[in-house]
Amino acid sequence: MTFAKMERQLTEDGEPIAAHGKRTVRETLLRHLVEKIVSGEIAEGSTLPNEAELTERFGVSRTSLREAMQYLSALGLVRSRTRAGTTVLPRENWNYLDPLVLDAMLSTGADKTFYTSLIDARQLLEPAAAAHAAANASARQLAQISKAYEEMVEANSRDNEAWSRADLDFHTAIIDASGNWVYRQFGSAIRAALLASFRLTNRASQSHEQALLKHYEVLEAIRMRRPEAARYAMEQLIGVARSEITDALRKARIDQSSNTE
Repeated sequence: MTFAKMERQLTEDGEPIAAHGKRTVRETLLRHLVEKIVSGEIAEGSTLPNEAELTERFGVSRTSLREAMQYLSALGLVRSRTRAGTTVLPRENWNYLDPLVLDAMLSTGADKTFYTSLIDARQLLEPAAAAHAAANASARQLAQISKAYEEMVEANSRDNEAWSRADLDFHTAIIDASGNWVYRQFGSAIRAALLASFRLTNRASQSHEQALLKHYEVLEAIRMRRPEAARYAMEQLIGVARSEITDALRKARIDQSSNTE
């Protein structure tokens, strides 16, 4: 990034954020810096200008800037060292599950590694969660899973957003019904990433009927209290999702190449 091209004062809806309350200034500045780093506009390995220059360029106080930098450091986006200054860290250090980082990642267009890593994690967690749900789910939890499935049926291919949100509710209801608090915490942390992946695959899906069938097989195995069948059915469902994500990303690359020609 060329810092000379940065805005003289950071604004939000045309109004300098320095005119806002302290918390709003800090949060807006932080979001702005996260977006710049995640998008690559501020490159990995680059060194940020010193504190005096940044406060002048953004029109913020030293306190707001320092608080924002502390948060960036906690997210693994930057590292500050005496005499060396503040450096943007490589992506492998970033906390992708933080809402600010995740929102910036999704808004700038997540890459193949983002989605395949998510699928890999789901492949490990969700079949086990489905097996536990088959063994442990309460009547209320079974009703929540069934309700989410029925909402998928109702949406079908007519409303992609409704379908995607029902799909998210189906999977998170199963994770919740597992009774495992670690699974639940993980499911809560990746909700936004899951929804983004469902939106991607559901737009590209060639057969919503096949998707409904795979979801029904998971639901029925859980409802019939068959843990191993539930595990297998979820493995098959995520296998289909992996294939659809691969196809969707391939199509997105083709479309992008066509648009740039």
